[in-house]
Amino acid sequence: MIEAQSPAHPGYGSKAYRRYVLGVLFIIYALNFVDRILIGIVQEPIRREFHLGDGMMGLLGGPAFALLYTLLGIPFARWAERGNRISIIAIGVALWSAMTALCGFAANFVQLACARVGVGIGEAACTPPAHSVISDYFPAERRATALSIYMLGGQFGIILAAVGGGWLVQNFDWRVTFWALGVPGVLVAILFKLTVREPPRTGGVARVPGFGETLQTLAGKKAFWHFAFGAGLMAIVAYAGGQFLPAYLVRTYQLDHFQAATAYGLIAGISAAFGTYLGGALDDRLSSKYKRAASYVSALGPAIALPFFLMAYGLQLSIVPTLALLMGGSAFLFLYLGPTFAVAQSVVSPRMRATASAILLLVITLIGYGLGPPTLGALADYFANARMVDAGMSFEACRGIEQGVCAAARQRGLQLGMIIIHSVLIWPILHFLLAGKTLSRDRVS
Repeated sequence: MIEAQSPAHPGYGSKAYRRYVLGVLFIIYALNFVDRILIGIVQEPIRREFHLGDGMMGLLGGPAFALLYTLLGIPFARWAERGNRISIIAIGVALWSAMTALCGFAANFVQLACARVGVGIGEAACTPPAHSVISDYFPAERRATALSIYMLGGQFGIILAAVGGGWLVQNFDWRVTFWALGVPGVLVAILFKLTVREPPRTGGVARVPGFGETLQTLAGKKAFWHFAFGAGLMAIVAYAGGQFLPAYLVRTYQLDHFQAATAYGLIAGISAAFGTYLGGALDDRLSSKYKRAASYVSALGPAIALPFFLMAYGLQLSIVPTLALLMGGSAFLFLYLGPTFAVAQSVVSPRMRATASAILLLVITLIGYGLGPPTLGALADYFANARMVDAGMSFEACRGIEQGVCAAARQRGLQLGMIIIHSVLIWPILHFLLAGKTLSRDRVS
């Protein structure tokens, strides 16, 4: 019989060692996002060199990465339920870092897409076992905060990719950028394996539930699925908007690559990091009094973020107020992250946690990466082509031309695509609120 984790679980190891483990996992998740979103930082130089449209760039940032990332997430999670989670994470870090470096050797779109697939394979081995490890290291009442701190690594990685990648591509080229930011991850993988201990599984569970058993358990957890679909819809906005924001700033405000990447780092890094931590902290603080706190905190984010984004892209103000609006929107956009992943860990028993996390990530990634970047890219190409036709040009005639009517059409197309994709934020509010109706009875720890 499967036992739920005791609420008295004190955590594993000393507080100092727990902080160290969380710190290394923070760095790993930062590298995870560096290698994941670097394609957006170097997007404009790649697009120009290979003469690609926004739709093709959306495929590189979305499905090329997401395909095997999502398909392999479940097998890696099942492995994590039985095997050494520290080894699994270390292998994944080394693989995705090496494949990121290989991106710099790509001679065409196909080769770059294949390398991006490799990045996705490696990253599939990271988050499910990491969530499970964190849940075994930290007591339940600190779990949402610990998971939020871990996920802050994603925002730190965005800043590192933006500032470091922006400087590298501005002063060298996009190939050197991939090499310089890919190789260090192999060293971090070795450090992690040598210094972090595999924690004992909490809850006294001797038998590992089958995947079907875990899926059957989750099938009856309505709160889990509402959070999953809500998070997936949020990811459409986060992943699509994040990939194309540097290109939008370059086209609209004529910033150079370093300036655009640095601005992106402020928006998607610092501001989003604040929102990510705030969401987890609010959930932990309020959940003892309000059983639906995770639901309310998550729904509050998109409700406040939407008007910020619509004003930023719709009014097309000067650069300073636009950046201020985008930072405000990003701060609230990510409130849902900590509560969502904490809910996924709390609705199943300990030996199901990695699998539950993988299923959650599968939904988020399929919806977010699978639909977000390619949809925004296709919308941008559609509206840009319409503007080109109105001006007596065509999409093919503008290929390789980065000025005049062609440049103006690309800017306007991307602007309209940004407005439409951010309007999706209305939808997840409903899912987060519906999750609150069954949240209390769905939880087991």
